[in-house]
Amino acid sequence: MLIRTVATSINPVDDKTREGAIGEGTPPLPMTLGWDLAGIVVDGGSSGLRPGERVIAMSHQLSTGRGTWADLVALPAHCLAPAPQAVSLVEAATLPLPGLAALQTLDWLALSAGERLLIAGAAGAVGGLALQIAHARGVRVDALVSRDAHTGFARAHGAELATTDRNALQDRGYDAVFDTFGAFVTEAVSDGGRYASVATQAGPVPDLSSRDVRTTVNQVREDGVGLGRLTKLVDRGSLRLRMHSAFGLHEIQAAHERFVQGDLEGKITVTF
Repeated sequence: MLIRTVATSINPVDDKTREGAIGEGTPPLPMTLGWDLAGIVVDGGSSGLRPGERVIAMSHQLSTGRGTWADLVALPAHCLAPAPQAVSLVEAATLPLPGLAALQTLDWLALSAGERLLIAGAAGAVGGLALQIAHARGVRVDALVSRDAHTGFARAHGAELATTDRNALQDRGYDAVFDTFGAFVTEAVSDGGRYASVATQAGPVPDLSSRDVRTTVNQVREDGVGLGRLTKLVDRGSLRLRMHSAFGLHEIQAAHERFVQGDLEGKITVTF
């Protein structure tokens, strides 16, 4: 499919690739950066999507070399889904990578309504979406956040407990832990539970097999079906997106500089 890009957003992986911190996993130059995309179909191929339809997509730029920071982007149909109707395409550009990372990891954790989940980093891009998705599924969620200023967000979006203090967490009190930044709060998960991390840079989760705890470090996958599920959550009002600010493509250097400064209450978007 061929898509005219309306907006994209900056993710940590984009910044690391730009810096050369990925190492041997970096696609060869010249390359186009970018994983997230929100735009308009130009040519739907055999997908059934018509020209003019609004779509979102995630391209696994590191493994495929298909970056999304371009006016026109060609992607396989399995990477795309109709965009949410409840938000603008600029807002929708904040969803694909962090939304899929949250959704796919929660699916692996396989929590039922009423079970208890701890999210470490529940105010971040991935953690904030995971909190809302889990809450919409009826899961009881507690949140570990990095700053006191983030506790209000976590409570407002479904956390029963929001704290910066690891000592406030109940030992072996959670059916599952979703770790977004390498917190390794392994004592919080109950025997027989599940512990998932998306912090690939932090390394593997410690071996918890002696307690019958299953562990994984989840890496996000291209998934148009998953994007469709996320779109429905946004349109139902169960998932609220957060955008810190938008920069034009001609301001891409300033956008990266603002991203590196941190202390963001949402994602940095880039418009075309």
